[in-house]
Amino acid sequence: MKAELFSTALAAGNGLIIIDPIELPAAHQTDLESLGRVARIVITNANHARNAATFAHSYSAPIFAPPELRGELRSHNLHDGLAIGPLRVIRIQGAADGEFALYHADDGGTLIMGDALINFDPHGFTLLPRKYCTNQKQMVRSLRKLLDLDFSRIFFAHGNPIMIRAREQLESLLDS
Repeated sequence: MKAELFSTALAAGNGLIIIDPIELPAAHQTDLESLGRVARIVITNANHARNAATFAHSYSAPIFAPPELRGELRSHNLHDGLAIGPLRVIRIQGAADGEFALYHADDGGTLIMGDALINFDPHGFTLLPRKYCTNQKQMVRSLRKLLDLDFSRIFFAHGNPIMIRAREQLESLLDS
């Protein structure tokens, strides 16, 4: 499956948290920098190192990454329950190696996903296909714990965000 890459920038305090950074054209890099200082970089799974090292070097920003990337990147290890500024880290077992979701409680709540959930044509909002999961049933069980959170939006590493009623849509997906 070929999927377009997405990255998320979150304004937090005096800086930005960049999640799963991708290479940006110069004009978009300038736009990003106009939003604030890149203060932290978070990688949501072992397959998403992408441009993290370049961002870290350019902005002198620390990287928070799955332990599976310890040998590849100089980073702080993600673990379930870790707080990175306003973000809470949630382990998603059974998806891609080292999969984590990020939760921001403010303003109706936001989830930021790595690979466990995708939202792009022609598939729409769906689960990571079984062939890419370490254990899809375990992943679904892990995703169910996200329903304990209050959120209205989901941002994806692969696909367009869901900006309204995201929790309800996730519940419907997991019940199907």
